[in-house]
Amino acid sequence: MDNEYAVLQSFDHAPNQDGSLSFLVIGDWGRNGAYNQSQVAFQMGVVGEQLDIDFVISTGDNFYDNGLKGIDDSSFHHSFTKIYTAPSLQKQWYNVLGNHDYRGDVEAQLSPVLSNLDNRWFCSRSYIVNAEFVEFFFVDTTPFVDKYFTQPEDHVYDWRGIRPRNHYISNLLKDLDMSLKQSNAKWKIVVGHHTIRSAGHHGDTEELVNHLLPILEANNIDLYMNGHDHCLQHISSLNSEIQFLTSGGGSKSWGGDVSWWKPEEMKFYYDGQGFMSVHVIETELNIAFYDVFGNVLHKWNTSKQLHSTL
Repeated sequence: MDNEYAVLQSFDHAPNQDGSLSFLVIGDWGRNGAYNQSQVAFQMGVVGEQLDIDFVISTGDNFYDNGLKGIDDSSFHHSFTKIYTAPSLQKQWYNVLGNHDYRGDVEAQLSPVLSNLDNRWFCSRSYIVNAEFVEFFFVDTTPFVDKYFTQPEDHVYDWRGIRPRNHYISNLLKDLDMSLKQSNAKWKIVVGHHTIRSAGHHGDTEELVNHLLPILEANNIDLYMNGHDHCLQHISSLNSEIQFLTSGGGSKSWGGDVSWWKPEEMKFYYDGQGFMSVHVIETELNIAFYDVFGNVLHKWNTSKQLHSTL
């Protein structure tokens, strides 16, 4: 049973009749409304209504500081259900786990009991959401990071279902590579908690640069979306078409904590709170970043031909 979660399950989410899909991306949020979590949630509701979003993606660190204690932990209500109350946010939430989530009872966040308490909630370790012309690949990144195993400090991590770790990681990478190769989607978006490229506090996650990034590059994915660094940022790559998008400003942010980055790759960096939106049709993808007041801080778009030329 140890590696049952390494197999990527796929879930269908039909696009709209007009062939579009809109969603918000939020990360690093669950603090009982503190550190402007409630204010970010309010603006998400406003933007969500404007865009008529189809779902919300969470990039992890869903509950601070140490995940959930169990399926009856009141933090689920006080940090999620009671906070994201806007009508536009009453849609499916697709969640991944962050390192802080692994400091609690991981099985609680994965439990269908939470979905019964709030039917918006869906969380699994690694999985696929298939929206026909766009496909999302959610990746469990925390087990990749060596220091959580070798230098946990005073933190206790819940590694049930992960050990043997090398087996878990190799299975996950193999399954992800296979799933990406088999995908016929026009757009491929990968979601994980940890950064691959970042000018923020944590910087690049070397284990992902070494093990995950080559697979993403080989399969020509379009976006890698993450949290972990408590900021908003957009980094492009001189080596591929991948856009690295950080949406980790769901509550507590780290002002002024930024490192130099190649200006030709750094499209945008904001050291405050906020979130991101994505609107995609078969031929065009648009992203926008918003601050805690709902101001648009950065926009970017790209397009593809309807039919690939041979």
